[in-house]
Amino acid sequence: MRIAVFCGSSPGEDPVFAEGARLMGKTIAEAGHGLVFGGGKVGLMGILADSVLEHGGEVIGVIPHMLKEREVAHAGVTELLVVDDMHQRKARMNALANAFIAMPGGPGTLEEIFEVWTWAQLGYHDKPCAFFNVAGYYDQLFGFFDTMRDNGFLKPLYRDMLIVQDDPGRILASFEGYRSPQTKWG
Repeated sequence: MRIAVFCGSSPGEDPVFAEGARLMGKTIAEAGHGLVFGGGKVGLMGILADSVLEHGGEVIGVIPHMLKEREVAHAGVTELLVVDDMHQRKARMNALANAFIAMPGGPGTLEEIFEVWTWAQLGYHDKPCAFFNVAGYYDQLFGFFDTMRDNGFLKPLYRDMLIVQDDPGRILASFEGYRSPQTKWG
């Protein structure tokens, strides 16, 4: 299985986030899975990719030309795919991955996981979407998801389809036998 992980291009202020990235990389590699990621050598992205590689795993990076030219591309990955723009990056990552995980990150991380989660709701894919909730990083976001649900803007089954864990092993275990709920308007 190849797992796309969306995460920060910064390591964050608390070292717990870097520790989480190292643990996620180790867990992915030791379970025999491959990583698909944004192709950067910086921040949590770089730490995660380095950890997968250190533990013998496959790492496929997908990076737009513009970011590669700014010298943020990770040169040591198994395969580096260079695309024209961010839209192509996300489409390629979706095509390569069997599952998606969001780790701590900023607006780009949220945009990426929200898009694949929305695609799953609409039936464009039936792949699991998860949040690695390192040190409760996403707790307030999940509270807002509950507000969306409680106000009729998010059906409970789509709120519940998100896998939320603070343990990478449990996330990967939940991917086994995952069944996507009925698609919206399906």
